[in-house]
Amino acid sequence: MNNWRDLCALICQPQVDLEQLREAVERDPGCGIYARSLQRVDGVTLFMAKEADERVLVVFPHSAIADRFNGDEIECNGSIAKICPIDLVNCRVIREIFPFTRPVSQRGRAVSIGLGDRLGLASPGHLRLVKDYDVFPVLAQQSIRELNLTGRTYDDVLAAASWAVFQEGYEKGFGADGDHLKTEQEVRMALDCGVSMITLDCSEHIQNDVPDLSEAAVSERYAQLPGDERAELESRWFNKEITLDAAVKLTYTPDEVRRIVLIYRDAIRHASKIYSGYIEPSKRAIDFELSIDETLTSTSPEAHYFVATALIDLGVSMISPAPRFCGEFQKGIDYRGDIEQFRREFAVHSLIARLFGYKISVHSGSDKFSVFPTVGEMTGQVYHLKTAGTNWLEAVRVIASRDPALYRDMHAYAMEHLDEARQYYHISADPDHVAPLDNLNDDQLADLMNQDDARQILHITYGLLLKSRYDDGSERFRPRIYALLNQDEEAYSQALQKHIGRHLQTLGLISQA
Repeated sequence: MNNWRDLCALICQPQVDLEQLREAVERDPGCGIYARSLQRVDGVTLFMAKEADERVLVVFPHSAIADRFNGDEIECNGSIAKICPIDLVNCRVIREIFPFTRPVSQRGRAVSIGLGDRLGLASPGHLRLVKDYDVFPVLAQQSIRELNLTGRTYDDVLAAASWAVFQEGYEKGFGADGDHLKTEQEVRMALDCGVSMITLDCSEHIQNDVPDLSEAAVSERYAQLPGDERAELESRWFNKEITLDAAVKLTYTPDEVRRIVLIYRDAIRHASKIYSGYIEPSKRAIDFELSIDETLTSTSPEAHYFVATALIDLGVSMISPAPRFCGEFQKGIDYRGDIEQFRREFAVHSLIARLFGYKISVHSGSDKFSVFPTVGEMTGQVYHLKTAGTNWLEAVRVIASRDPALYRDMHAYAMEHLDEARQYYHISADPDHVAPLDNLNDDQLADLMNQDDARQILHITYGLLLKSRYDDGSERFRPRIYALLNQDEEAYSQALQKHIGRHLQTLGLISQA
Protein backbone atom coordinates (compact mmCIF):
# COMPACT_ATOMS: atom_id res chain seq x y z
CA MET A 1 0.00 0.00 0.00
CA ASN A 2 1.23 3.50 -0.79
CA ASN A 3 -1.26 5.28 1.47
CA TRP A 4 -4.46 4.62 3.34
CA ARG A 5 -6.58 5.00 0.19
CA ASP A 6 -5.16 1.75 -1.14
CA LEU A 7 -6.75 0.00 1.83
CA CYS A 8 -10.22 0.82 0.51
CA ALA A 9 -9.96 -1.96 -2.06
CA LEU A 10 -9.15 -4.44 0.68
CA ILE A 11 -12.03 -3.19 2.86
CA CYS A 12 -14.48 -3.94 0.07
CA GLN A 13 -13.63 -7.64 0.20
CA PRO A 14 -16.19 -9.20 2.56
CA GLN A 15 -13.94 -12.18 3.29
CA VAL A 16 -11.27 -9.90 4.86
CA ASP A 17 -11.99 -9.52 8.56
CA LEU A 18 -10.82 -6.78 10.91
CA GLU A 19 -7.78 -8.65 12.19
CA GLN A 20 -6.61 -9.28 8.64
CA LEU A 21 -6.97 -5.58 7.90
CA ARG A 22 -4.89 -4.71 10.95
CA GLU A 23 -2.23 -7.21 9.97
CA ALA A 24 -2.10 -5.75 6.45
CA VAL A 25 -1.59 -2.27 7.89
CA GLU A 26 1.10 -3.42 10.30
CA ARG A 27 3.01 -4.96 7.41
CA ASP A 28 3.11 -1.54 5.75
CA PRO A 29 3.54 1.09 8.52
CA GLY A 30 4.20 3.75 5.90
CA CYS A 31 0.57 3.68 4.76
CA GLY A 32 -0.34 6.21 7.43
CA ILE A 33 -3.08 4.15 9.11
CA TYR A 34 -3.18 3.61 12.86
CA ALA A 35 -3.72 -0.15 12.82
CA ARG A 36 -5.25 -0.42 16.28
CA SER A 37 -7.89 2.20 15.37
CA LEU A 38 -9.55 0.01 12.75
CA GLN A 39 -13.17 -0.67 13.75
CA ARG A 40 -16.25 -1.97 11.97
CA VAL A 41 -19.88 -1.14 12.68
CA ASP A 42 -22.74 -2.42 10.52
CA GLY A 43 -20.40 -3.07 7.61
CA VAL A 44 -18.80 0.38 7.85
CA THR A 45 -15.07 0.67 8.61
CA LEU A 46 -13.70 3.53 10.66
CA PHE A 47 -10.05 4.26 11.30
CA MET A 48 -7.59 7.04 11.98
CA ALA A 49 -4.88 7.97 9.53
CA LYS A 50 -2.22 10.58 8.86
CA GLU A 51 -2.83 13.22 6.22
CA ALA A 52 0.06 15.66 5.78
CA ASP A 53 1.19 15.12 9.41
CA GLU A 54 -2.36 15.67 10.67
CA ARG A 55 -4.51 12.91 12.11
CA VAL A 56 -7.93 12.39 10.53
CA LEU A 57 -10.82 9.97 10.93
CA VAL A 58 -11.81 8.01 7.83
CA VAL A 59 -15.28 6.48 7.47
CA PHE A 60 -15.76 4.07 4.53
CA PRO A 61 -17.91 3.40 2.62
CA HIS A 62 -20.56 6.10 2.60
CA SER A 63 -23.38 5.27 4.99
CA ALA A 64 -25.78 6.66 7.57
CA ILE A 65 -22.92 6.37 10.06
CA ALA A 66 -20.72 8.56 7.87
CA ASP A 67 -23.47 11.16 7.70
CA ARG A 68 -23.20 11.64 11.47
CA PHE A 69 -19.68 13.07 11.12
CA ASN A 70 -18.51 16.41 9.81
CA GLY A 71 -15.99 16.03 7.01
CA ASP A 72 -15.23 15.96 3.31
CA GLU A 73 -16.33 13.19 0.97
CA ILE A 74 -13.92 11.78 -1.61
CA GLU A 75 -14.13 9.05 -4.23
CA CYS A 76 -12.29 5.91 -3.20
CA ASN A 77 -12.29 2.57 -5.01
CA GLY A 78 -15.56 3.30 -6.72
CA SER A 79 -17.29 4.37 -3.51
CA ILE A 80 -17.28 7.35 -1.20
CA ALA A 81 -15.05 7.77 1.86
CA LYS A 82 -15.45 10.56 4.34
CA ILE A 83 -12.40 12.29 5.82
CA CYS A 84 -13.26 13.87 9.15
CA PRO A 85 -11.27 16.24 11.37
CA ILE A 86 -10.20 15.12 14.82
CA ASP A 87 -12.29 17.68 16.64
CA LEU A 88 -14.74 17.92 19.53
CA VAL A 89 -17.88 17.64 17.40
CA ASN A 90 -16.75 14.39 15.78
CA CYS A 91 -15.42 13.15 19.11
CA ARG A 92 -18.93 13.29 20.56
CA VAL A 93 -20.12 11.02 17.76
CA ILE A 94 -17.23 8.61 18.34
CA ARG A 95 -18.19 8.40 22.03
CA GLU A 96 -21.78 7.54 21.10
CA ILE A 97 -20.74 4.78 18.70
CA PHE A 98 -17.85 3.40 20.78
CA PRO A 99 -18.58 3.57 24.52
CA PHE A 100 -14.99 2.56 25.37
CA THR A 101 -13.92 6.08 24.36
CA ARG A 102 -15.84 7.59 27.30
CA PRO A 103 -14.14 8.08 30.68
CA VAL A 104 -15.33 5.82 33.49
CA SER A 105 -14.86 5.34 37.22
CA GLN A 106 -11.74 3.57 38.45
CA ARG A 107 -13.56 1.81 41.29
CA GLY A 108 -12.47 -1.80 41.63
CA ARG A 109 -9.03 -1.08 40.14
CA ALA A 110 -6.18 -1.39 42.64
CA VAL A 111 -3.56 0.76 40.93
CA SER A 112 -4.38 3.92 39.03
CA ILE A 113 -2.05 6.51 37.56
CA GLY A 114 -2.85 10.06 36.54
CA LEU A 115 -1.11 10.88 33.27
CA GLY A 116 -1.41 14.61 32.77
CA ASP A 117 -1.06 15.52 29.10
CA ARG A 118 -0.54 19.24 28.73
CA LEU A 119 -0.17 19.13 24.95
CA GLY A 120 -2.86 16.58 24.16
CA LEU A 121 -0.29 14.39 22.40
CA ALA A 122 0.98 12.05 25.11
CA SER A 123 -1.92 9.63 25.61
CA PRO A 124 -1.12 7.28 22.70
CA GLY A 125 2.32 6.62 24.19
CA HIS A 126 0.84 6.18 27.66
CA LEU A 127 -1.71 3.66 26.36
CA ARG A 128 0.91 1.63 24.51
CA LEU A 129 2.65 1.25 27.87
CA VAL A 130 -0.22 0.65 30.31
CA LYS A 131 -1.94 -1.93 28.08
CA ASP A 132 0.66 -4.40 29.35
CA TYR A 133 0.13 -3.55 33.05
CA ASP A 134 -2.73 -4.01 35.46
CA VAL A 135 -3.05 -0.23 35.82
CA PHE A 136 -6.03 2.04 35.34
CA PRO A 137 -4.94 5.15 33.37
CA VAL A 138 -6.44 8.55 34.15
CA LEU A 139 -5.53 10.15 30.84
CA ALA A 140 -7.40 13.44 31.05
CA GLN A 141 -5.96 14.96 34.21
CA GLN A 142 -5.81 18.75 34.28
CA SER A 143 -6.14 21.48 36.87
CA ILE A 144 -7.66 24.90 36.27
CA ARG A 145 -4.16 26.31 36.59
CA GLU A 146 -2.95 24.02 33.81
CA LEU A 147 -5.93 24.85 31.60
CA ASN A 148 -5.24 28.56 32.00
CA LEU A 149 -1.53 28.18 31.31
CA THR A 150 -2.00 26.00 28.22
CA GLY A 151 -5.05 27.83 26.84
CA ARG A 152 -7.12 24.62 26.77
CA THR A 153 -10.54 23.61 28.13
CA TYR A 154 -11.80 20.41 29.72
CA ASP A 155 -13.59 19.66 26.45
CA ASP A 156 -10.22 19.86 24.67
CA VAL A 157 -8.52 17.65 27.26
CA LEU A 158 -11.22 14.99 27.23
CA ALA A 159 -11.43 14.97 23.44
CA ALA A 160 -7.66 14.42 23.14
CA ALA A 161 -7.95 11.45 25.50
CA SER A 162 -10.94 9.93 23.69
CA TRP A 163 -9.26 10.22 20.30
CA ALA A 164 -6.11 8.59 21.72
CA VAL A 165 -8.18 5.73 23.14
CA PHE A 166 -9.85 5.23 19.75
CA GLN A 167 -6.52 5.47 17.92
CA GLU A 168 -4.94 2.81 20.14
CA GLY A 169 -8.04 0.60 20.31
CA TYR A 170 -7.78 0.63 24.10
CA GLU A 171 -10.94 -0.90 25.57
CA LYS A 172 -9.91 -1.50 29.21
CA GLY A 173 -11.28 1.80 30.51
CA PHE A 174 -9.73 5.17 31.34
CA GLY A 175 -10.49 8.08 33.63
CA ALA A 176 -10.72 11.86 33.37
CA ASP A 177 -9.77 13.97 36.38
CA GLY A 178 -10.87 17.51 37.11
CA ASP A 179 -7.69 18.01 39.09
CA HIS A 180 -7.13 20.38 42.01
CA LEU A 181 -10.48 22.10 41.70
CA LYS A 182 -11.28 24.54 44.48
CA THR A 183 -14.72 26.05 43.96
CA GLU A 184 -18.28 24.92 43.30
CA GLN A 185 -18.19 26.62 39.91
CA GLU A 186 -15.04 24.72 38.89
CA VAL A 187 -16.47 21.38 40.02
CA ARG A 188 -19.75 21.99 38.21
CA MET A 189 -17.94 22.95 34.99
CA ALA A 190 -15.74 19.83 35.06
CA LEU A 191 -18.69 17.53 35.72
CA ASP A 192 -20.67 19.15 32.91
CA CYS A 193 -17.78 18.37 30.55
CA GLY A 194 -17.89 14.69 31.50
CA VAL A 195 -14.99 14.03 33.87
CA SER A 196 -15.15 10.79 35.85
CA MET A 197 -13.07 12.05 38.78
CA ILE A 198 -13.00 15.19 40.89
CA THR A 199 -9.94 16.06 42.94
CA LEU A 200 -11.05 18.70 45.41
CA ASP A 201 -8.21 20.97 46.50
CA CYS A 202 -8.95 22.18 50.03
CA SER A 203 -5.74 24.17 50.45
CA GLU A 204 -7.59 27.48 50.78
CA HIS A 205 -9.63 26.05 53.66
CA ILE A 206 -6.66 24.78 55.71
CA GLN A 207 -5.29 26.98 58.49
CA ASN A 208 -1.54 26.75 58.02
CA ASP A 209 -0.64 29.01 60.93
CA VAL A 210 -1.97 26.65 63.60
CA PRO A 211 1.09 24.37 63.90
CA ASP A 212 3.21 27.38 64.91
CA LEU A 213 0.80 28.66 67.56
CA SER A 214 1.48 28.20 71.26
CA GLU A 215 -0.72 25.81 73.21
CA ALA A 216 -2.39 28.80 74.88
CA ALA A 217 -3.11 30.46 71.53
CA VAL A 218 -4.57 27.22 70.18
CA SER A 219 -6.83 26.88 73.22
CA GLU A 220 -8.01 30.47 72.86
CA ARG A 221 -8.91 30.06 69.18
CA TYR A 222 -10.51 26.67 69.78
CA ALA A 223 -12.67 28.16 72.54
CA GLN A 224 -14.36 30.35 69.91
CA LEU A 225 -16.04 27.31 68.32
CA PRO A 226 -19.68 26.62 69.26
CA GLY A 227 -19.96 25.00 72.66
CA ASP A 228 -22.01 22.00 71.53
CA GLU A 229 -19.48 21.27 68.80
CA ARG A 230 -16.61 21.41 71.27
CA ALA A 231 -18.43 19.17 73.71
CA GLU A 232 -18.98 16.51 71.06
CA LEU A 233 -15.35 16.69 69.87
CA GLU A 234 -13.96 16.45 73.37
CA SER A 235 -16.19 13.55 74.32
CA ARG A 236 -15.20 11.62 71.23
CA TRP A 237 -11.53 12.49 70.77
CA PHE A 238 -9.82 13.82 73.89
CA ASN A 239 -7.30 11.23 75.14
CA LYS A 240 -8.60 8.70 72.63
CA GLU A 241 -6.31 5.88 71.53
CA ILE A 242 -6.78 4.14 68.18
CA THR A 243 -5.11 0.77 67.58
CA LEU A 244 -4.30 0.26 63.91
CA ASP A 245 -2.37 -2.96 64.43
CA ALA A 246 -0.28 -4.60 67.14
CA ALA A 247 2.57 -2.17 66.64
CA VAL A 248 0.80 1.07 65.70
CA LYS A 249 -1.45 3.23 67.86
CA LEU A 250 -2.69 6.77 67.40
CA THR A 251 -3.03 8.91 70.53
CA TYR A 252 -5.09 12.09 70.68
CA THR A 253 -4.04 14.51 73.38
CA PRO A 254 -6.34 17.49 73.96
CA ASP A 255 -3.80 19.84 72.36
CA GLU A 256 -3.43 17.54 69.34
CA VAL A 257 -7.20 17.40 68.88
CA ARG A 258 -7.58 21.15 69.11
CA ARG A 259 -4.87 21.70 66.50
CA ILE A 260 -6.32 19.14 64.08
CA VAL A 261 -9.78 20.67 64.43
CA LEU A 262 -8.53 24.19 63.82
CA ILE A 263 -6.41 23.16 60.83
CA TYR A 264 -8.95 20.97 59.02
CA ARG A 265 -12.44 21.96 60.22
CA ASP A 266 -13.19 24.30 57.31
CA ALA A 267 -11.70 21.88 54.78
CA ILE A 268 -13.93 19.07 56.05
CA ARG A 269 -17.01 21.27 55.75
CA HIS A 270 -16.04 22.40 52.27
CA ALA A 271 -15.51 18.81 51.11
CA SER A 272 -18.85 17.73 52.54
CA LYS A 273 -20.63 20.60 50.79
CA ILE A 274 -19.09 19.76 47.42
CA TYR A 275 -19.76 16.05 47.81
CA SER A 276 -23.40 16.39 48.86
CA GLY A 277 -24.08 19.16 46.34
CA TYR A 278 -22.38 17.75 43.23
CA ILE A 279 -20.81 14.31 43.56
CA GLU A 280 -23.58 12.41 45.32
CA PRO A 281 -26.42 13.70 43.09
CA SER A 282 -24.52 12.92 39.89
CA LYS A 283 -26.14 10.40 37.58
CA ARG A 284 -22.68 9.04 36.76
CA ALA A 285 -20.17 7.23 38.97
CA ILE A 286 -17.72 9.93 40.04
CA ASP A 287 -14.45 9.18 41.83
CA PHE A 288 -14.00 11.74 44.62
CA GLU A 289 -10.49 12.55 45.80
CA LEU A 290 -9.65 14.92 48.64
CA SER A 291 -6.45 16.91 48.25
CA ILE A 292 -4.91 18.31 51.42
CA ASP A 293 -1.36 18.14 50.07
CA GLU A 294 -0.78 21.61 48.59
CA THR A 295 -0.30 23.23 51.97
CA LEU A 296 2.53 24.07 54.35
CA THR A 297 1.14 21.63 56.91
CA SER A 298 2.24 17.99 56.78
CA THR A 299 -0.62 15.59 57.38
CA SER A 300 0.08 13.55 60.51
CA PRO A 301 -1.41 10.04 60.72
CA GLU A 302 -3.59 11.35 63.54
CA ALA A 303 -4.92 14.12 61.31
CA HIS A 304 -5.45 11.68 58.43
CA TYR A 305 -7.55 9.36 60.62
CA PHE A 306 -9.51 12.26 62.10
CA VAL A 307 -10.33 13.84 58.73
CA ALA A 308 -11.34 10.50 57.21
CA THR A 309 -13.60 9.73 60.17
CA ALA A 310 -15.24 13.16 60.04
CA LEU A 311 -15.94 12.86 56.31
CA ILE A 312 -17.37 9.36 56.63
CA ASP A 313 -19.64 10.60 59.43
CA LEU A 314 -20.88 13.25 57.01
CA GLY A 315 -21.64 10.66 54.35
CA VAL A 316 -18.67 11.45 52.10
CA SER A 317 -17.28 8.50 50.14
CA MET A 318 -13.71 9.06 48.97
CA ILE A 319 -11.81 6.94 46.51
CA SER A 320 -8.59 8.48 47.77
CA PRO A 321 -7.22 11.24 49.97
CA ALA A 322 -3.95 12.98 49.08
CA PRO A 323 -2.13 13.79 52.33
CA ARG A 324 0.79 16.19 52.60
CA PHE A 325 3.65 13.79 53.28
CA CYS A 326 6.86 14.64 55.10
CA GLY A 327 9.74 15.86 52.96
CA GLU A 328 9.39 17.65 49.63
CA PHE A 329 7.53 16.47 46.55
CA GLN A 330 8.84 19.12 44.19
CA LYS A 331 7.91 19.17 40.53
CA GLY A 332 9.76 16.94 38.10
CA ILE A 333 12.53 15.67 40.41
CA ASP A 334 13.07 12.94 42.95
CA TYR A 335 11.88 13.06 46.56
CA ARG A 336 13.83 15.31 48.89
CA GLY A 337 13.75 14.42 52.55
CA ASP A 338 14.39 11.68 55.06
CA ILE A 339 13.43 8.48 53.26
CA GLU A 340 13.31 6.46 56.48
CA GLN A 341 10.94 8.98 58.04
CA PHE A 342 8.80 8.86 54.91
CA ARG A 343 8.76 5.07 55.07
CA ARG A 344 7.68 5.04 58.73
CA GLU A 345 4.92 7.60 58.27
CA PHE A 346 3.73 6.26 54.92
CA ALA A 347 3.32 2.83 56.49
CA VAL A 348 0.83 4.31 58.98
CA HIS A 349 -1.01 6.26 56.27
CA SER A 350 -1.32 3.00 54.34
CA LEU A 351 -2.74 1.23 57.39
CA ILE A 352 -5.37 3.94 57.75
CA ALA A 353 -6.25 3.69 54.05
CA ARG A 354 -6.75 -0.07 54.33
CA LEU A 355 -8.90 0.40 57.43
CA PHE A 356 -11.23 2.81 55.62
CA GLY A 357 -11.14 0.94 52.30
CA TYR A 358 -9.70 3.59 50.02
CA LYS A 359 -6.44 4.31 48.20
CA ILE A 360 -3.65 6.65 49.18
CA SER A 361 -3.03 9.25 46.48
CA VAL A 362 0.51 10.48 45.87
CA HIS A 363 0.49 13.90 44.23
CA SER A 364 3.44 15.46 42.39
CA GLY A 365 4.40 11.83 41.92
CA SER A 366 6.50 12.34 38.82
CA ASP A 367 10.05 11.03 39.16
CA LYS A 368 9.88 10.18 42.90
CA PHE A 369 11.90 7.04 42.25
CA SER A 370 13.51 6.82 45.69
CA VAL A 371 10.13 6.42 47.45
CA PHE A 372 8.29 4.40 44.79
CA PRO A 373 9.36 1.04 46.29
CA THR A 374 7.86 2.14 49.62
CA VAL A 375 4.62 3.24 47.95
CA GLY A 376 4.22 -0.09 46.16
CA GLU A 377 5.19 -2.22 49.13
CA MET A 378 3.39 -0.44 51.98
CA THR A 379 0.09 -0.13 50.10
CA GLY A 380 0.10 -3.71 48.87
CA GLN A 381 -0.10 -2.22 45.36
CA VAL A 382 -3.27 -0.25 46.03
CA TYR A 383 -2.75 3.48 45.32
CA HIS A 384 -3.25 6.39 42.96
CA LEU A 385 -0.19 8.20 41.59
CA LYS A 386 -0.33 11.53 39.79
CA THR A 387 2.15 12.53 37.11
CA ALA A 388 1.91 15.52 34.79
CA GLY A 389 4.87 17.76 34.07
CA THR A 390 7.25 14.89 33.47
CA ASN A 391 5.30 14.04 30.31
CA TRP A 392 5.87 17.57 29.04
CA LEU A 393 9.57 17.20 29.88
CA GLU A 394 9.79 14.11 27.70
CA ALA A 395 8.40 16.24 24.87
CA VAL A 396 11.12 18.79 25.61
CA ARG A 397 13.70 15.99 25.50
CA VAL A 398 12.50 14.99 22.03
CA ILE A 399 12.60 18.61 20.88
CA ALA A 400 16.17 18.98 22.15
CA SER A 401 17.20 15.87 20.20
CA ARG A 402 15.33 16.59 16.98
CA ASP A 403 15.40 20.39 16.72
CA PRO A 404 18.26 21.88 18.78
CA ALA A 405 17.57 25.39 17.49
CA LEU A 406 13.99 25.27 18.77
CA TYR A 407 15.14 23.92 22.12
CA ARG A 408 17.74 26.69 22.45
CA ASP A 409 15.04 29.31 21.83
CA MET A 410 12.73 27.68 24.39
CA HIS A 411 15.50 27.35 26.96
CA ALA A 412 16.53 30.99 26.65
CA TYR A 413 12.91 32.15 26.97
CA ALA A 414 12.34 29.92 30.00
CA MET A 415 15.41 31.27 31.77
CA GLU A 416 14.38 34.84 31.01
CA HIS A 417 10.85 34.35 32.37
CA LEU A 418 11.61 32.04 35.30
CA ASP A 419 10.60 34.54 37.98
CA GLU A 420 7.20 34.96 36.36
CA ALA A 421 6.67 31.19 36.34
CA ARG A 422 7.62 30.83 40.00
CA GLN A 423 4.36 32.49 41.05
CA TYR A 424 2.55 29.33 39.91
CA TYR A 425 4.89 26.62 41.24
CA HIS A 426 7.31 26.13 44.13
CA ILE A 427 10.68 24.78 43.03
CA SER A 428 14.22 24.96 44.35
CA ALA A 429 15.92 25.22 40.94
CA ASP A 430 18.90 27.57 40.69
CA PRO A 431 19.48 28.85 37.14
CA ASP A 432 23.15 29.39 37.99
CA HIS A 433 23.49 25.61 38.23
CA VAL A 434 22.45 25.16 34.59
CA ALA A 435 25.30 25.11 32.11
CA PRO A 436 25.19 28.03 29.63
CA LEU A 437 23.91 26.81 26.28
CA ASP A 438 26.88 28.39 24.52
CA ASN A 439 29.05 25.81 26.29
CA LEU A 440 26.97 22.86 25.05
CA ASN A 441 26.99 21.11 21.70
CA ASP A 442 23.65 20.24 20.12
CA ASP A 443 24.05 16.57 21.05
CA GLN A 444 24.40 17.55 24.73
CA LEU A 445 21.12 19.45 24.96
CA ALA A 446 18.81 16.50 25.60
CA ASP A 447 20.91 15.54 28.63
CA LEU A 448 19.75 18.75 30.34
CA MET A 449 16.51 16.90 30.99
CA ASN A 450 18.52 14.66 33.34
CA GLN A 451 19.63 17.64 35.44
CA ASP A 452 17.32 18.73 38.27
CA ASP A 453 17.65 22.49 37.89
CA ALA A 454 17.13 22.48 34.13
CA ARG A 455 14.22 20.04 34.47
CA GLN A 456 12.41 22.24 36.94
CA ILE A 457 12.96 25.42 34.96
CA LEU A 458 11.55 23.89 31.76
CA HIS A 459 8.84 22.17 33.80
CA ILE A 460 7.23 25.26 35.28
CA THR A 461 7.60 27.53 32.25
CA TYR A 462 5.50 25.34 29.95
CA GLY A 463 2.54 27.73 30.04
CA LEU A 464 4.61 30.79 29.27
CA LEU A 465 6.24 28.96 26.37
CA LEU A 466 2.95 27.75 24.92
CA LYS A 467 1.29 31.16 25.19
CA SER A 468 4.27 33.28 24.09
CA ARG A 469 3.73 35.50 21.06
CA TYR A 470 5.81 37.77 18.88
CA ASP A 471 5.10 41.49 18.73
CA ASP A 472 2.89 40.96 15.68
CA GLY A 473 0.66 38.59 17.68
CA SER A 474 1.79 35.37 16.03
CA GLU A 475 2.57 32.42 18.27
CA ARG A 476 6.23 31.96 19.02
CA PHE A 477 6.68 28.34 20.09
CA ARG A 478 3.37 26.47 20.00
CA PRO A 479 3.14 25.81 16.22
CA ARG A 480 6.77 24.67 16.08
CA ILE A 481 6.34 22.38 19.10
CA TYR A 482 3.20 20.75 17.72
CA ALA A 483 4.61 20.41 14.20
CA LEU A 484 7.71 18.61 15.46
CA LEU A 485 5.89 16.28 17.86
CA ASN A 486 3.21 15.43 15.30
CA GLN A 487 5.92 14.63 12.77
CA ASP A 488 8.01 12.65 15.27
CA GLU A 489 5.13 11.11 17.23
CA GLU A 490 6.84 7.74 17.42
CA ALA A 491 9.90 9.29 19.10
CA TYR A 492 7.65 10.97 21.68
CA SER A 493 5.70 7.77 22.26
CA GLN A 494 8.87 5.77 22.85
CA ALA A 495 10.27 8.39 25.21
CA LEU A 496 7.07 8.31 27.28
CA GLN A 497 6.95 4.52 27.36
CA LYS A 498 10.53 4.39 28.60
CA HIS A 499 10.12 7.12 31.23
CA ILE A 500 6.71 6.24 32.63
CA GLY A 501 7.67 2.59 32.31
CA ARG A 502 10.48 3.28 34.76
CA HIS A 503 7.87 4.71 37.15
CA LEU A 504 5.75 1.56 36.98
CA GLN A 505 8.70 -0.79 37.32
CA THR A 506 10.15 1.08 40.30
CA LEU A 507 6.74 0.91 41.95
CA GLY A 508 7.07 -2.86 41.71
CA LEU A 509 4.58 -3.46 38.91
CA ILE A 510 5.26 -6.24 36.45
CA SER A 511 4.55 -6.07 32.74
CA GLN A 512 2.16 -8.74 31.50
CA ALA A 513 3.51 -8.57 27.96
